Amino acid sequence: MMVILPIGLVFLFLGLWYYRRGSTLTRACRWRLERHIGPDHYRCAACGAECDMVSGQEPNACLRPRRAQQ
Repeated sequence: MMVILPIGLVFLFLGLWYYRRGSTLTRACRWRLERHIGPDHYRCAACGAECDMVSGQEPNACLRPRRAQQ
């Protein structure tokens, strides 16, 4: 019984890691493809950041400017 608990915790950790490994760093960003500006031009609906990507790729990082530290 004492061996099953650590093995179960390891499998739980690996399962959670596997589930989250494909997530991106754009939790607050909602990227929209703006085709009227360019074929691969994206704009964030939440913060207004813009970027041009290589064909077939989507942004996966938040480009929102960081606040100045006080």
